[in-house]
Formats: sequence, structure tokens, C-alpha cells
Amino acid sequence: MLLKSIGIRDLLEFDFLDPPPVDTIKTAMYQLWTLGALDNVGNITDLGRQMSEVPLDPAPAKMLVSAHALGCTAEVVAIVAMLAVPSVFYRPKERLEESDHAREKFFVPESDHLTLLNVYKQWSANGYRDSWCTRHFIHSKSMRKAREVRDQLVDIIQNTLKIRIESAGADWDKIRKCVCSAYFHQAARVKSIGEYLNMRTGLPCHLHPTSALYGMGFTPDYIVYHELVYTSKEYMQCVTAVDPRWLAELGPMFFSLREPGVKRQKHADEQIAKMELEVKEAERREEEVARRRNTTRTARTNIVTPGLGGARFKTPRRRTNL
Repeated sequence: MLLKSIGIRDLLEFDFLDPPPVDTIKTAMYQLWTLGALDNVGNITDLGRQMSEVPLDPAPAKMLVSAHALGCTAEVVAIVAMLAVPSVFYRPKERLEESDHAREKFFVPESDHLTLLNVYKQWSANGYRDSWCTRHFIHSKSMRKAREVRDQLVDIIQNTLKIRIESAGADWDKIRKCVCSAYFHQAARVKSIGEYLNMRTGLPCHLHPTSALYGMGFTPDYIVYHELVYTSKEYMQCVTAVDPRWLAELGPMFFSLREPGVKRQKHADEQIAKMELEVKEAERREEEVARRRNTTRTARTNIVTPGLGGARFKTPRRRTNL
């Protein structure tokens, strides 16, 4: 995304000192396209330029930039900061049950992202004290690091992106929708209690035992997750329940709602036709630019040298009165 933001058009032909595999470049460009950072012809969008100003991975950068439109920048910047540090919870072997009980006090049943936000807000309300962290089995060092990251992100948002810090108040659905806008490509549908299927790949994945959604008696039909952890099973970390209509709205290249009398293939054909038109229009603009460049180059070569221009460009004689 940084290379695109500085005007590099063709990344596959770029002269890297240590070129990465072609498949890696294509996968990265595909991810940026799904997030809206690149358009259908591979050019960086206005959203992509804003994302490139944020020193984060594309998904959290998209979440941070999208928060402005939903009016929840204050909450999302804290969530992104908490995701940027190691896990803030710890479980000492001699006090496992007590630490698990302390963790459950912060749980928000709909979202692990909101659970992290709840931890940060409670820590802030208690004066950022280390003693409060110790009492609730939370790493004070990780919390201090998260606060530093948050302050840096706030500075970038206000001074570089010129975005105001706004709070969603008690409307946490806005925050969940903002999370969905960045992680809709990692959506899963419920299969059974605690088990889900990735909606794009069909890969089975499970709720992690430390998740706020695990064992709470609430099993949402659709979720998005931050990342997968491969141990004995494929566990999802940092999960948030989402509305399926959000998936269709924010990820139309992957999802669509079933409408009476409308086939999914028709919707896909419309998207493909739209992309083909954009590609043809981009090719036409490139040809026009190339034609103008050649015309300018030809005009610059027609330089008249006195005495060497021939009959057409003959240097006029100077009249002198002797």
C-alpha cells in the first residue's frame, strides 16, 4: 500500500532489492482491493491513501479510518491500541479460578473487541493505576503500552488525517459494524455450539475458551474474527458477533442477501460487468495519456537550428545599411 501511495503502478514489474514471491504480491493486492484501498484497476483510492498514513496492518487501519463515518473514533482507537499489544490478561497457575473469575467481569457477550474496550475504559476510569491491574489479573506493562499506542494514533488521526475524535456513547452496535467493515473477509457462520465454518473457505473453526462468547449461553449466527490460532484445533481469537446485513453491505464481493425473484448469479454478473467497464475506461485513459506524451515529445524534437533548418526553417537575413 505504501508503494501504491507513492505512485508505483505496476508492483509486479517493480525493481525490488529482494523481490517477494509473485503470489505474495498478488495476495496482498487482492486483500487491499477487498478492503477498498485499491480500485478495480489496481489504483489506490482515497480510502487507501488515508490507510497508508496509519502505521498499522491494512485491516486495523481500515477499521480506524472507517470509524469516522460511524462516529465511534474514540472507542475504535482504543480497541486498535489494545489489539497492537500482547494479551493483557494473565492466569497464574496457583490462582487460575480466581483469575478466570476476574476476567469474566469484563466480558461483553457480543464481542471480544468490546471486552478489550471495556478493560481499557475501566482502567482509565481508575486513574491508569498499576494496583488496579494487579487486582484484576491484568498486565500493567501491556496496558501502558496500549496507552502509548493510543496516544500516537490519536495524534495521527487529528493532525495527519484531520479527523475529529467522536464517541458513540452507549451505541456499541456502531463499533461492531466498524469491526465488521475491516474483518468481513474473515466471517464465519455457526455450525454447532462453539463451532463455526468460514464463509469463504468452509474451514471449520472454533471459539477459543478465553473468548467472551465461549460458554456464555449466547451463540450468534454470524461472527468475524481477528485471527486464527492453530493448536489442536483452529481457534478464532478476538471474535465479534455481526449482523448478516452488514456483511452484504460491507463485503458485496463475497456476500449478498437472498431476494425474492433475484438470482445470486445475476448480482455477480452485474459486478463483473461493472469491473469490465472500469478496466476499459482505465485503458482508454492510459492510451490518451500515452498519445499526449508522444505528441509532446514530437513537438519538442522540432527545434530549429540557425543555418541548418533547410528552406522551411530558413533563418531570416539581417538588413544592414552600408
